[in-house]
Amino acid sequence: MTTQEHTIRDAAEIWLKRCRLRGLERATIRSYQGHFDHHIEPKIGDLRLNELKRSQLQEFIDEMLEKNSLAMTKKVLASLKAILAEAVSRDMIEVNLANDIRLPRSRRNEAEKIIPTKAEIKALIEKAPERHKPLIVTAILTGMRASELRGLTWDHIDFENRVIKVRQRADRYNEMGNPKSRAGRRDIPMTPKVCETLLEWRQRCPGGELRLVFPNGAGNVETLSNITNRVFNPLMRKCKITKANSKPKFSFHCLRHAAASLYIEQSWSPKKIQSILGHSSINMTYDVYGHLFHDPSEDVELMAKMEQDLWAA
Repeated sequence: MTTQEHTIRDAAEIWLKRCRLRGLERATIRSYQGHFDHHIEPKIGDLRLNELKRSQLQEFIDEMLEKNSLAMTKKVLASLKAILAEAVSRDMIEVNLANDIRLPRSRRNEAEKIIPTKAEIKALIEKAPERHKPLIVTAILTGMRASELRGLTWDHIDFENRVIKVRQRADRYNEMGNPKSRAGRRDIPMTPKVCETLLEWRQRCPGGELRLVFPNGAGNVETLSNITNRVFNPLMRKCKITKANSKPKFSFHCLRHAAASLYIEQSWSPKKIQSILGHSSINMTYDVYGHLFHDPSEDVELMAKMEQDLWAA
């Protein structure tokens, strides 16, 4: 096959093979494969790279936006950019035209993130069953991701210095891998409550070869679905933290939001919060929690001072 005959499909196959050779997590490769199989391949897979036009890619993304969420469209565009970047590195094309594609920045139609209140946080901790209270306490007060909690081992808890070392995570297939990003590899200080709870839990935690802190009854990696369906959802119903239709109000991931809200209330800097949560950039911290840094009452005081200083000048 000559360079002129290569298609986006050909470049995608090379890119996906490259992803496997790099040892990316199975869940990540599955997502990439899904982006290609369900979105890229049916619409533009046959397009020849040497005849590719920027307008074709923009039309593809515009159609994606009409039928899919902005979040999914961003993911597919990222995969498309990676596919064409691979094509550039293989001298199949000279320029990655996908780099010029822009998505709308407006977030006015995005659902507002629901963050547990202090009363709800206290209820979840107080009413959590003894078997699972260590998990709930640690999730709320450290902000760790579910995958990080599921992959946490006793070897990564330094009780002497009261620090949890995040060094690995368990993916959806219960396989251990590196943290979500380089920033995900971090040390999280433990509150007295977390330290005390984990010390007590260590004495009765189910054993296993992996030495997991939050294993299932057999000592193996617990699935997120079990945590959600058997632990967290029943706990929310017990606490009466439900929607009008009696369904649980939050996902387990909202405990991470709860932690962030507590940090922000303590006036911690965005940079410190970024570090503890393991965000890859400060922009991500602001994108997710920027509205919590805003204090309307403080703004009123600042405006009054501005006016006062104006007339005093």
